[in-house]
Amino acid sequence: MDKPQSKPEEQQNMNNASLSFKGFARRVDHVPKQDSNELHSLPAPLGAFDVPLPPDYSYQVASCEPELSDRKPQHEQEVSKKLNDREEDKDKAAEHSLYNQYEEKIRPCIDLLNSLRTLGIGKDLMLPAIAVIGDQSSGKTSILEALSGVALPRGNGIVTRCPLELKLKKITTPQEWKGVIHYRNMEIQLQNASEVEKAIRKAQDIVAGTSGNISEELISLKIWSPHVPDLTLIDLPGIARVAMGNQPQDIGQQIKILLKKFTGCKETINLVVLPCNVDIATTEVLKMAQEVDPTGERTLGILTKPDLVDKGTEETILKIMRNEVIPLRKGYMIVKCRGQQDIYNELSLASAIQQERQFFEIHKHFSILLDENKATIPHLANKLTNELVGHIIKTLPTIENQIHDALQQSMQELQKYTEGTPKTDSEKVIFLAGLIKVFNEDISQTIYGKESLFGNEVRLFTKIRREFQIWEAMLLEISAKVQEVIHNRVCKYEDQYRGREFPGFVSYWTFEDLLKEQIAKLEKPAIVVLNKVICLVEEKFLEFANKHFANFHNLNKAAKARIGCIREKQATTAKKRIQTQFKMERIMYCQDNIYTDDFKAANAASCISKDAKRKQLSFGPVSSQGPSFVQKIVSHTKAYFTGASKRLSNQIPLIILSTVLHDFGDYLQISMLQLLQGKEDLNHLLQEDHEVANHRKLLISQIDHLNKAYQYLVDFKSL
Repeated sequence: MDKPQSKPEEQQNMNNASLSFKGFARRVDHVPKQDSNELHSLPAPLGAFDVPLPPDYSYQVASCEPELSDRKPQHEQEVSKKLNDREEDKDKAAEHSLYNQYEEKIRPCIDLLNSLRTLGIGKDLMLPAIAVIGDQSSGKTSILEALSGVALPRGNGIVTRCPLELKLKKITTPQEWKGVIHYRNMEIQLQNASEVEKAIRKAQDIVAGTSGNISEELISLKIWSPHVPDLTLIDLPGIARVAMGNQPQDIGQQIKILLKKFTGCKETINLVVLPCNVDIATTEVLKMAQEVDPTGERTLGILTKPDLVDKGTEETILKIMRNEVIPLRKGYMIVKCRGQQDIYNELSLASAIQQERQFFEIHKHFSILLDENKATIPHLANKLTNELVGHIIKTLPTIENQIHDALQQSMQELQKYTEGTPKTDSEKVIFLAGLIKVFNEDISQTIYGKESLFGNEVRLFTKIRREFQIWEAMLLEISAKVQEVIHNRVCKYEDQYRGREFPGFVSYWTFEDLLKEQIAKLEKPAIVVLNKVICLVEEKFLEFANKHFANFHNLNKAAKARIGCIREKQATTAKKRIQTQFKMERIMYCQDNIYTDDFKAANAASCISKDAKRKQLSFGPVSSQGPSFVQKIVSHTKAYFTGASKRLSNQIPLIILSTVLHDFGDYLQISMLQLLQGKEDLNHLLQEDHEVANHRKLLISQIDHLNKAYQYLVDFKSL
C-alpha cells in the first residue's frame, strides 16, 4: 500500500501548531531533545507568547485536504488519519514535556525575580533586567508593542521621556487581561490594553513635565496576560541629537547619561535595536553599548525593518546575523514589526505577527534565519526569556551576597532605635526608667574606661590620656628652657642689679621671683588642657544621648540641656581648682629631703654636662659656663622646678579627671534619674519623633522583605 502523500513541511507545522492549546514559537517536529540539566536551550512555549495562525495558511490547509481525500481509497484515508493522529499525539506529548520543563526550570527563575521586585528589593539592589535602547525611529517601540501586546505612545521627537519598566507576566489559567501602572506614590488599575498608551503619556507628563524634558524617575507597567512572555523590559528614551521645542539644548547629553546609568549595570542585558537599512557600524547606540559592555557578553542585537533592505544588500544582513561584522556574544535576532502605514491601516498586533512569519517564510534570503530560530517576535521572546533566565542564574550569588549585606546593615541600623512608646502611664514610667538606666550605665562605664567599642572607636579615657601626655611633654620642655632662662637672668642680675653684695651672693627673693614667674606661665596651658578634656567628655555624653534617645526628641533635648548645664558648672569648678593649685605653687615649698635629692641629681647632671662640653672644647677657658655661683643657682632652680613639674604633671590631670569626668558623670546620672519624678512630663518626654518612627517602621519592613527575599533564594536553590 502506498503511503499517503505528505503535506508541505511548513503547512504541516502550522497545522500541528493550530491543534495545540499551548504551542511553542518554533516548529515542534524540529525540536531536539533537551537535557534536563540544560537551561539555556529550553524553548519558551507559545504559552509564553501565543501567535495565531495566519488566515491564508489556515485556508490553504483546509483546501488541500479534500483534494487528497478524492485521490485516495477509503482504507488509505483511514490509515492516513491514524498516522496523523499518532503524529498529533506525539506532538502534544512533546509539547507537554517541554511545557513541564518550562514550568520546572524557567518559571521558578522568573517568579524569583518577580518576587524580589515585588518586595522592592530592586530599589536598593540591581536585579537582572533587559534594557531596550535604540535611535529614534529604530523600531524600538514596535518591538515592545509586539512583545507586550499593547499599543505604546508614538510620535515625532522624544516619545519615551522616562524609563518605562515593562513587567510582562504570563498567566496560565484563562483570565482576562489586567494591567497596573505605578509612578511616584500612585497606582492605577487598567482594565484593558487600550488604556495603556494614555496612562503612560499621563504618567510621563506628571513625572517629566509637559515641555518635552526627560526624567530618570521610573514608571512601572505590569501586564498579566496569557499572550505575553515572562519578561521584564526597561524601555529607555531614544537617542536624540537635536533639541525640539522647549527642550534643553543638552537633551542629547542628558539622554546618554540616562542610558549609561541603566546599560552600565552588570546585571542588565542590553537589547540594542538597529534598523536593517542603516550601516550598523556607524550607529551611535551600538557604540554606546560597546562602551558599557566592551566584550559584548551582555548585548543582544535586534535588526528591524528587513522589508526596507535595498536589493543586493541582503548578504550584508546575513553576515551581521552570522556575527561576522560586529560580533556580539549573544548574537543577533531579526524581526519585522508594524510600520507606520500598518498603524494608519489599523493593523492589529496579532495580524502583524502573522504577516511577519509569512514575510520570513517566503523571503528568498531571510527564510534561513527563520529555520535557525533567529527571526520573528515569538523566537525573540523565546531568546529573551532564556537569556534572562541564564543571567538570573549567573548573578544569583551576587544577589544573595547583596541581600545578606543589606540585611545585616538594616539590622545594625535598627539596633539604634528603641521600641515605640507604651500606652499606659505605668508602662511609660518603666519604659523611661529603662531608657535612663541604659544611658546611665554607658556613662558609668565610660567614667572608668570600660565602655563598649565598635570597629575603630577609641575609648574616651584613651583620648583624655593623650591630652595629659601632651601636658607632661610641655612640662619637660619648659623645665629644659628654665635652666637657660635662669642662667641668663642671674647673669643679668650680676651685671645690672648687684649692689653691696660680694660676688657669688644672689638674693633668695630674686631666686623665688624667677621660679614663680616660670611656674605661673604653666597656668594657661593647664586651662587649655582642661577645656580640651571637657569637650571630649561632653562630646561622648552627647553621643550617648543621641544613641539612646534619638527617637524621643524632647527626652533627647532634656538630656542635652542637662549635659550642657553640668558641663558649664564643672568647667568653672575645675578652672577654680587649677587656679587654686597654682596659687599654692606660689608658696614655694618642698620637703627638705625631697629637695635635697633633687638638688643632688641636678648638680650631678650639671657636672656631667660641663665635662662633656670641656671635652668638646679642649682649648681656651670654658667661659660660657659663667661663674660657679651661677651654675649653683641654676642647679637650685632646676631642682625645685623638677619637683614642681612632677607635682603638676599628676595634680592637674587629677583635678580634671575628678571634676570634669567623674563628678560630671555622677551629677548627670543623678539629674537624669530626677526626670522620673515628673510624671506629668511623661507624655512630653516620650513623644516619639515622627520621622524616626517612620524610619523604624521602614527598617522593620525592609528587614522583613530582605528575610523573605533571602528565603526565596534558599527555596529556589533547593529546587
